[in-house]
Amino acid sequence: MSTIDIRTTQNVTIEYELAPLRERYFAFFIDAIIVFIAYYAVALLFTMAMQDESWNDGMLFGVVYGLLPVIAFMMYHFFSEILADGQSWGKKALGLKVVRLDGEEPGLTDYLLRAVLHIIDSIFSIGVIASFLISSSVRNQRLGDLAANTSVIRVRHNSRFKLEDILNINSLENYEPQYPDVQQFSEEDMLLIKNVVTRYRTYRNKAHAEAIDQLVNRVSGLLDIEQPPADKIEFLKTLIRDYIVLTR
Repeated sequence: MSTIDIRTTQNVTIEYELAPLRERYFAFFIDAIIVFIAYYAVALLFTMAMQDESWNDGMLFGVVYGLLPVIAFMMYHFFSEILADGQSWGKKALGLKVVRLDGEEPGLTDYLLRAVLHIIDSIFSIGVIASFLISSSVRNQRLGDLAANTSVIRVRHNSRFKLEDILNINSLENYEPQYPDVQQFSEEDMLLIKNVVTRYRTYRNKAHAEAIDQLVNRVSGLLDIEQPPADKIEFLKTLIRDYIVLTR
């Protein structure tokens, strides 16, 4: 499985699994079905309306049956990825997500570039260009990704706390949080901490150890902890437990 390192805004380098061509193809197929169903419904309404001679206009016919599918496909990808934080319905079903390679959150321009360049990547080339670029590029980027500095990663397996992480905390009565200021963090911050710990425990290498050190130093500074704890993994796990207790 191909991976990619992305340095977050917290200056922590996280390794993500790149979405393979096969999974991106199935996500695209699901999205295409959704767009087709919506287009078919709209086209049917126009067909019924055009039974009236006042609607019998060649230009209108060309727009509805020629340009509308292309426009609908672009608009679907643009708005779905904006509203669902980089996940169209197809990507959500496959556990995929669009991310920027510089660690920033993708913006409107990024999503727009990705949507517009689907015309070349996926529609006019029947997916040939997209498939070739994704399978041949180091970061699995199609033309839209190259223009927007994005790629698509797997998130399903790292997107939620494991059940045992929560079940280990029975109640607020028998657990006293050690770092109450952890409430200043967002859920995304805590997911980032959990994912870094999970990565380190799964792949114990120098890069992940350095990521742990950077993360602990960063979090310690935000919590006004002068001396970072010696047991860095236990410190981060404690932060996760404290956050769950204090915010649930």
